[in-house]
Formats: sequence, C-alpha cells, structure tokens
Amino acid sequence: MYDLSPVKRLSIFAKVPKDYGGGNMDSKVIVLFNHKGGVSKTTTTYHVGWKLTEYGKKVLLVDGDPQCNLTSLLLGEYFDEYYTNSQTSKNNIKDAVKMAFEGKPRPICAIDCFSPTDNSNLFIIPGHMDLSEYDPALSLALNSNNAITTLQNLPGAFYELIRLCCEKYKIDYVLIDMNPGLSAINQTFFMISDGFIVPTNPDPFSVMSLKTLKNVLPRWKNWAVHSREAFADSAYPLPESSMKFIGEIIQRFNLRNQRAARPYQGKIQEIKDYIEGELCGTLEKNDMLFDNSTLKSEGILTDHCLAEISEFGALIQKANAASRPVFALTPAQLEATGTVLDSMIVSQQRFNTEFNRNYICLFDYLFISS
Repeated sequence: MYDLSPVKRLSIFAKVPKDYGGGNMDSKVIVLFNHKGGVSKTTTTYHVGWKLTEYGKKVLLVDGDPQCNLTSLLLGEYFDEYYTNSQTSKNNIKDAVKMAFEGKPRPICAIDCFSPTDNSNLFIIPGHMDLSEYDPALSLALNSNNAITTLQNLPGAFYELIRLCCEKYKIDYVLIDMNPGLSAINQTFFMISDGFIVPTNPDPFSVMSLKTLKNVLPRWKNWAVHSREAFADSAYPLPESSMKFIGEIIQRFNLRNQRAARPYQGKIQEIKDYIEGELCGTLEKNDMLFDNSTLKSEGILTDHCLAEISEFGALIQKANAASRPVFALTPAQLEATGTVLDSMIVSQQRFNTEFNRNYICLFDYLFISS
C-alpha cells in the first residue's frame, strides 16, 4: 500500500491516456487578460476551469504568469515539493519549450500535467517564475517577421506545447492565465486563442486599462493574421485562431441588499458603457466580436458582461486552504457552524449560480452552436 502525495504519484505513474490523439487541435483556447493587475484574473481562471469540469469537460489550465499563482492554487500544499522533486520540477511551461528557445535539436513534447486528486478532469501546465526570460527573444522574433531564421520556431512554441498536451489528455477547453502586461509572451498567448475574457473591477484605473486594450488587441490580431504565412514553414506554425471577445467579468466589490454597494454602482456602469460602446465598436470592425444576439434573446445575457461577482469574503481563505473553488467547498471545509455556516452556504449558492449561468451556457453556445 502506497501513501503518496499527488506529486510523488505523478512522478511514478505516467498519466498517458489509452487513446493518444493526433492531427489538428480541436480544443478551444480561451485567454483571460487585462494588463491591469489585481482584477482576480487568476482566481477566475481557476473557478471557471473547475466549473467546466463539473459538466464533464476536460480542462487544461495554463499558467502564463511568472508569479505562478494559478499553479499555487491548484497544487496547494504540494507546490514546493513539485518544484524541488527531480521527477516533476521540469514539467512546467518554461522548461517544456526550452529546446526551442535555446536552439536545441529536440522537438517539443507533451509534459505530464499535474491533476488534483479530487478532480480527474482538470489539468495544468504549471508556471515558472523565470518565464519572462524568454520575452526578449520572443519579442525579436515577432518584430522580425521571420527574417531571422534562428528565431522562426519561437512564436509557435507555446502553442505546440499546448496542442500536444491537449492531444495527450483529450482536452475540451484550454484556459490561459496571462500576466498583467503587454509583453511578447502575452501577445503570443493571445494570438493562439479562440476567444478572450477581460476580468475587471470597479476602480478608477479600469476604464484606462480598457482603452489600452482597445488599441493593442486589434494590433495583436492583425499581426497574427498577416504573419501566419511568414511562419508557415517553421517547425511550429501558428494556428488560425479567431481571437474574439467573449465578454467581461466585473468583480471585487461589496454587496449591500444583494446588489453592488452604492460606491461601486457608478463605476460598474461606466465600465459596461465603455465596453458596449468604444471597445465593442473597435473589436467589431476588426472581426473580434462574437454574435451574442441569440444569447440576449434567450435571456442569458443582456450585454457583454458575463457576470458581476462580488468579493468572496471569508470563503476565499477557506478555498485556498482546501485547494478548491468557493462553490465546491464541503460543509466540513467551511469549518463553521450555526448562522455563520448558513451565511457561507448562501454565498456559495450565489457564486455557484453565477458560474453556472454565465460560463457553461455561454462557452457551449459560442464555441459549439455558433
């Protein structure tokens, strides 16, 4: 009888599915991006990914942020062990594409992705704190438009890793947690996406960051569209991705009488107005907008706002300790009794409703029915 941590079990038993995939990538890639930090981007990536698995979807999370917060959420108490164990420490996003960035004559291969013991449909390509070391070379590759032969394999390297991992684990959805910045690595993640979500929060800098996205994201898409042919003969060609706006998530505000407290209401409306007007207007001109008219007619959405999610409060500490989303915590993990427990359960139900209504229906409708 072996009593092994998930990390040790991962190092002993290779997680290779029976039917190894091949051919084109059928998984849908969604990036969550805002170059402003502190908008709960990582927490949202984790919660959306977990929720999709509850509906039978296989989900691959990709930690593209050198802070590795998404990896920490998933690995929990095994985080340090993962990066110090010689059997697992190289299974991360940086080391997995190292051969491309260092010009070594070895192809990129799928890694053994970590999967939590209590969710066999959820996988992660862990992050690496030194991932940004690849940004200068990648930036040069993007700006040279394949004029420098030694750099031609860099723009498609991350996609190749993701594609191979998707084939290995039969993934339905890929969710990429990007770092808050306008780096070449972020540009690369964005241009391999089928759709993107913009997490934001009601503070004075949110509209400013949205204005930046309005200018930058169409430029990133235009680069991808016009450069695919230039990199078509590289070892890792770029995919033909649509890069369309799914919607925004407004979060991190307090409630009063079951709605956003008055100090936040004006800023929430300002964010919605800017997105519906300026941002969507620009994105539509660049064919970067999903048609959500049917979703509106069916009452699933009223605009592009997928959800308004208030502060998680005490639930987030419980969730982090248990390495589970707030809506998946058991009564025992809540560690409360009486009216406190009742209040937590009510909050759980509210968050569960938000993630159910705004993600499962939306993702399946946009990516399967459209």
